[in-house]
Amino acid sequence: MSKLEQILILDPPGDLRFRGPFTDVVTANLKLRNPSDRRVCFKVKTTAPRRYCVRPNSGVIEPGSAVTVSVMLQPFEYDPNEKSKHKFMVQTIFAPSGASDLEALWKDARPDDLMDSKLRCVFEMPSDNEKTNELESTKAPSALNASKDGASGARAGSLSMDDTEMRKLMEESKRLQAEVGKLLDENRQLKDEGLRMRKVNQLDSSVSRSSAVMQSKDPSSRSLPSLLVVIAAIFIGFFLGKFVL
Repeated sequence: MSKLEQILILDPPGDLRFRGPFTDVVTANLKLRNPSDRRVCFKVKTTAPRRYCVRPNSGVIEPGSAVTVSVMLQPFEYDPNEKSKHKFMVQTIFAPSGASDLEALWKDARPDDLMDSKLRCVFEMPSDNEKTNELESTKAPSALNASKDGASGARAGSLSMDDTEMRKLMEESKRLQAEVGKLLDENRQLKDEGLRMRKVNQLDSSVSRSSAVMQSKDPSSRSLPSLLVVIAAIFIGFFLGKFVL
């Protein structure tokens, strides 16, 4: 019996390309699509398990669905003269309806039920022109972000300055209101003081007029006894003159 053909559609179909530099983790994505009307179990295996991290490395793909597998190459010293011998294999099997124990399913699977696809790993280093383009493309978003941050900072600064000016204006307004209230109080006090002084002046003037009237009456009363004394002296002199004569 011939081996079953792979039911899944792989993208990419044959090569996993990892683009340097390899001083950090480099990730290549592998898309697995299930075009059938049956559930398909899959496993991803490699010949260099210590050099790669695969997520997810197994699972179930529903009919008409797809799964993206991330293959992460760990950092290493790249030698352009050394060809990569790393390979990956995607192994699949149809999942029976109601199956839940995937480990038992893989353990009990017959070789004729298994389907597989192999991929080789390709390491690529960017050329000088590509490095320049990547550097420029990296700088452009950085400059854009910097300008956005600068504009945001300027807006924030203007807002903070507006807030400061507003607080100053409000404080100045409160101070002026307090000054106006103080002046109004002083004005009321001056008015009260003026009324009181007018009343005192009116009282003093009435007292002065009364004193003047009394003084104008006193001379006549004082001159009356003097007049009587003169008249009495005249009579006395007249009578004395008669007796003497």
